[in-house]
Amino acid sequence: MSQELVGDASIHLEELFTDFRAGSLRLRNRFAMAPMTRMKSPDGVPNTENIDYYRAHAAGGVGLIISEGTYVRGPAAGPHANVPRFYGDDSAAGWRAVVEAVHAEGAAIVPQLWHTGLERGDSPEFEPATPTVSPSGVDYTGREVGRALTTADLDTLVESYVESAVLAQRLGFDGIELHGAHGYLLDQFFWAATNHRDDEYGAARRGRAAFPARVVAAIRAAVGSDFPIIYRYSQWKGVDYSATIAETPGELEELLTPLVDAGVDIFHTSLRRHWLPEFTSHADDLSLAGWTKKITGLPVITVGSVGVDKVFRGDEIDETQAQRFRVLQQQFDRGEFDIVAIGRALLADPAWVNKVRDGRLSEITPFR
Repeated sequence: MSQELVGDASIHLEELFTDFRAGSLRLRNRFAMAPMTRMKSPDGVPNTENIDYYRAHAAGGVGLIISEGTYVRGPAAGPHANVPRFYGDDSAAGWRAVVEAVHAEGAAIVPQLWHTGLERGDSPEFEPATPTVSPSGVDYTGREVGRALTTADLDTLVESYVESAVLAQRLGFDGIELHGAHGYLLDQFFWAATNHRDDEYGAARRGRAAFPARVVAAIRAAVGSDFPIIYRYSQWKGVDYSATIAETPGELEELLTPLVDAGVDIFHTSLRRHWLPEFTSHADDLSLAGWTKKITGLPVITVGSVGVDKVFRGDEIDETQAQRFRVLQQQFDRGEFDIVAIGRALLADPAWVNKVRDGRLSEITPFR
């Protein structure tokens, strides 16, 4: 962490330490812990190690914890047996203990509900006899992987997402996040490269948003109007950092509007570099988070290499931490986002937020 920040962080980030409210969601500050897959839940059940992990990050000062991705019931939700699940009595008991630990430290928490679709691959260790499913049964290169989802499959998937969302509400979580980013199942409907369907869930851009919107609407109907739904999406994919789902603000609006209409409360825009403008051909130099807020009018979470020296799976960053913190504050002042999510920096130092708040930057353990 740059010494340039010592004694200066509060000047440039103080407004991020104000509280935040959206519906029933109440946060003590604008910092969130980003979802980060860990594969440390044997047989899909959160254990004592998981409870301690989340408790430590809540005690470290974040306002909101977004859990690692958790599998919905399926079919074929993911490849790894030790990724936590969000269904079944044993997993529910583990998650209840996590919620209690986080709340005791003054933070809010939402689970990220996850189905990996194509990214499950051909040789999963979890439920290996079940074929991988996706919108069209092909990956972004056109290679056949598993099979395409049938109408009956889609009905089952909606029920799976609703089951997990209702469980989250029953366990005392503060909302839920749907993982619709990075080339996973819901994003595979958004992405033209993986959605070749010619029914109502494909073809036109609004058609590609139809199934994610159906999931949101079904959850909204089941949990009521006051239980927050966060929707995470991205342009980039884990298999292709240059991928896009929208080339213009107008195209982005076609994808996001059905989600707004279905009941999304907050968008979480996943970026690798939060400070870069999204549509370089447009006069407005807004980030993807900024465009999302401008288009939808809803609160937005930004993320992308905050507090670290290298871009996620990329090169070192030229700007100092001080310069990028100033950009972050400027983006907040312009109304581009409401909450900022921190990932790798919190893996290295769970107390990162408290140390930034107190100006103790020299004490931060850097991510390596």
